Amino acid sequence: MMLGAWSPLEWLALAEHELLLFAGVFFIVGAADELAVDLAWAWLWLKGRGRTLRIHRASHCGAPLCGRAAVLIPAWHEEQVLAATIAHALAVWPQAELRIYAGCYRNDAATAQAIMAGAAGDPRVRMVVHGRDGPTTKADCLNRLYAAMETDERRCGARFRMVVLHDAEDMVDSAALGLLDTALERAEFVQLPVLPEPQAASPWAASHYCEEFAEAHGKAMVVRGELGASLPAAGVGCAFSREVLGTIARDMRGPGPFSVDSLTEDYELGLRIKSVGGTAWFLRARGEDGRLVATRACFPASLPQAVRQKARWVHGIALQGWDRLGWGGGIAESWMRLRDRRGPLTALVLFAAYTLLVLAGVLWAAGLAGLGRPWQPSGLLLVVLWANLACFAWRAAMRFAFTAREYGPAEGIRAVLRLPYANVVAIMAGRRATTAYVRTLLGGKVRWDKTHHQAHPAGLVVAKAAA
Repeated sequence: MMLGAWSPLEWLALAEHELLLFAGVFFIVGAADELAVDLAWAWLWLKGRGRTLRIHRASHCGAPLCGRAAVLIPAWHEEQVLAATIAHALAVWPQAELRIYAGCYRNDAATAQAIMAGAAGDPRVRMVVHGRDGPTTKADCLNRLYAAMETDERRCGARFRMVVLHDAEDMVDSAALGLLDTALERAEFVQLPVLPEPQAASPWAASHYCEEFAEAHGKAMVVRGELGASLPAAGVGCAFSREVLGTIARDMRGPGPFSVDSLTEDYELGLRIKSVGGTAWFLRARGEDGRLVATRACFPASLPQAVRQKARWVHGIALQGWDRLGWGGGIAESWMRLRDRRGPLTALVLFAAYTLLVLAGVLWAAGLAGLGRPWQPSGLLLVVLWANLACFAWRAAMRFAFTAREYGPAEGIRAVLRLPYANVVAIMAGRRATTAYVRTLLGGKVRWDKTHHQAHPAGLVVAKAAA
């Protein structure tokens, strides 16, 4: 039959067939990648490696540090959350060796006022006002804070021992600072887990971060560290030795150790640690109360904001990362960088799969209407379909298990129900990231496409202040 003689139904059937092949095969490839991580994690667990440590919280809460600690918090229009964040950190981290460097811009008076309100006269807080109008990039703001820290070191004649990164919305754990201080005796870079807070007012947009971080920081990062691959920094709850940051700053020959042209300077910084000979440790620890020592925060509560944040991650990690960091470093390193950079392809495959669902629905309705179905899957395609179904069931089970471990079985069930929503966010973020990346290739500037943070829910602030 000539193609021109095909009916619209036959054209739809052809599109369905091709999309099924494309999406089905790539889903199996992705599932094999995830299964390899699952098996590696299980093997490590059986060998007693990478397990969550058990600690006595009291020994890390408020204990004197081995040296001075600088906490860098860059901010732009964070007046709704920053005061509570700083006040909470000062309350649960009473150590005299602590200095908080909170950065704002000269055209952001509201954030400056929030810094002063959170500090409430505590001399351990230093507000650093950027000499340029904001926003520039987060890395540029961090470099300004780093420069202020260096100035203070020269003034007092003593260097800091540890530099910790946090965001304006973070609720820190009371044991985190002491634990990081101790852990730096073993590694030059230590990353604690991040635990997004479930939000009753946003059970889809905000809460879908819970399962993603629970699985990534409960399994994937553990495997990555144990395999010897470089660890990306999350930008919050991560500590660096002062010496390794100084080495990176000298190697970059710039204003500081943070890449001003990158949208994910924290990710790049983590990967650079290994290149300068430093060691990294993804540290999971629980107190005797069962609570994970982690950074807790409320993530974006709307679909547009979630897409905007994840688009920045995809742009910086998958697209800029390929350009700026390349590959190399052995099999484990190449594998993990490939996983980091699959975001745009994942978005494309997911879009193809959802288009396939629409076409399948149309053809199913046509069959019910008596128009017939031009083709039926058979042979290899049936194998692909059943394999994808099995892979989806396994992934849903893993998502439930890791989410339930941190948030309870009810949230684990909701995590499985949120899978389609998370896929839609990934599709939209992939499209936005690719468009933004193309604009930079055509001469556009990299800007701080930051996430807007609303006020902390009262319950979160109260609960963490009491922790």
